[in-house]
Amino acid sequence: MRRREFIAFLGSGVVGWPLAARAQQPAMPTIGFLSSFAAESFAPETEPYAAFRQGLSQMGYTDGHTVAIEYRWAENQPHRLPVLAAELVRRKVAVIVATGGSASALAAKAATATIPIVFTVGTDPVKIGLVASFNRPGGNVTGVTMLANLLAPKRLELINELVPRATVIGLLVNPNNPNTASETNDMETGGRAIGKHLVIARASTEREIEIAFAMLARQRVEALTIAGDPLFDRLRSQVVALSGQHSIPAISFARSFVVAGGLMSYGGSITDAYRQAGVYAGRILKGDKPVDLPVVQSTKFELFINLKTAMALGLMIPPTLLARADEVAQLILAMPAPGSTSDNSRITKVA
Repeated sequence: MRRREFIAFLGSGVVGWPLAARAQQPAMPTIGFLSSFAAESFAPETEPYAAFRQGLSQMGYTDGHTVAIEYRWAENQPHRLPVLAAELVRRKVAVIVATGGSASALAAKAATATIPIVFTVGTDPVKIGLVASFNRPGGNVTGVTMLANLLAPKRLELINELVPRATVIGLLVNPNNPNTASETNDMETGGRAIGKHLVIARASTEREIEIAFAMLARQRVEALTIAGDPLFDRLRSQVVALSGQHSIPAISFARSFVVAGGLMSYGGSITDAYRQAGVYAGRILKGDKPVDLPVVQSTKFELFINLKTAMALGLMIPPTLLARADEVAQLILAMPAPGSTSDNSRITKVA
């Protein structure tokens, strides 16, 4: 073989073999991320986003490097979820992560019986038909529950401990939430047990929230519990403002309510739930089946109190409420330092 032909032969082999090898490499797996929230609520710097990526990282996956994520946002319009879920199914994603309330998970389940689904919900997934049982979910669905709705009686107990003089307590619910009926029943039972009269306020829009608070004021409601619902989390600034305007001490299900200036929140850890969702998504990408992954129940419950708001309402935090370190992660949003322009400048752990 002539020297020039030999070099050409080597060149064709050196160049051609890696191209062929690359063509045989499997494509990067894709996760479909379905949420009822707006895109800005899940920006890269937010805690849930970081926790979800941490969970994926624990299983060896990095967004944009070893896994791709297709996001679909309902922009706080639940009726869009079925269409968005269908888009992810047509995209043939490897797994769907459904977040932002039970509506996302139900839409994903209705869209496919074959693509694995990992949910984060705040209610009992068996009761709403997502899974057959906690230990053996069945089918293609599993996930994490933060028990936000199931903790309603506990929030009633906490607000009663903070405002024991209150005889009339309100409950703000979204009538479009599938968990509303059960949460209302639980609250009415809990209210009767402690001798409180419960007033139900229903709202599914910004305007209806204003009307609901006006009604609560007319009914002389002395304390308020806010049902677990994505709508109230999205409109937390409005809910906080109206609570302050009408001087109604309120407890919510999410820490974001307290960070926005609300009085108190109690619920499962949202960041822990999103991290676990990332772990489960990663495990499924590695070959695990949803039927073999038990539904995870939150074991980390967090109580947050805004001291500045408590003082503005003339409330003293009882020592018994602060002495719950064995039951909850006790974090108090501290008063800002003198001269600070921030209402919530730092977080202090209470031992």
